[in-house]
Amino acid sequence: MPDKIMVVDDEREIADLIELYLNNENFEVYKYYTAAEALRCIESAELDLAVLDIMMPGDIDGLALCQTIRQRYTYPVIMLTAKDTEMEKITGLTLGADDYITKPFLPLELVARVKAQLRRYKKYNGGAAKNSDSGIIVHSGLVIDVNMHEALLNEKPLQLTPTEFSILRILCERNGSVVSSEELFHEIWGDEYFTKSNNTITVHIRHLREKMGDTMDNPKYIKTVWGVGYKIEK
Repeated sequence: MPDKIMVVDDEREIADLIELYLNNENFEVYKYYTAAEALRCIESAELDLAVLDIMMPGDIDGLALCQTIRQRYTYPVIMLTAKDTEMEKITGLTLGADDYITKPFLPLELVARVKAQLRRYKKYNGGAAKNSDSGIIVHSGLVIDVNMHEALLNEKPLQLTPTEFSILRILCERNGSVVSSEELFHEIWGDEYFTKSNNTITVHIRHLREKMGDTMDNPKYIKTVWGVGYKIEK
């Protein structure tokens, strides 16, 4: 059964182009030019991934759609933005987006990002645990159940997006060792689109800290090792 992907962009040429490339990869595409149509699809269809344009006319934009999805679903969300500004990217990732692509973009890059997100999503929702026989990781008050895709901190559940869960899992698996942003990026997304100016991991770390009640200045859990990467404090 093909994966079902929703594409929402009011620029018809872009939406049509994305649909063409995804269809060529045998994905089932639900294409919409308005947020209102997309809302109906979110409510009725069993989707595997969404590609959302941030800037759309009307009262509902891509950020609002992303927020609506995250209230009920955990499937990956990729944001499209015409503005290469940090605030849009940070806002999208904070609301639960897993990745973003700045227009203009190469269609094959988008396809690669889609495939990477789907691989990761299926990996954790398919119950495959490579870390231990039980799939349970315990570290510094954290309990991560890889099979169930659940995380507890001091016996309280953490509501994490798939990307946040992946970052926390990787850091805990390394058992206090430093993991660079580049290592995290490649292990999570599995592609080659990382650059030194890419702040995707930084934003996800920031949001993860907020959910864990952590701070950058005086971290109890996720520590930044400047110029190197991140680690979970023992």
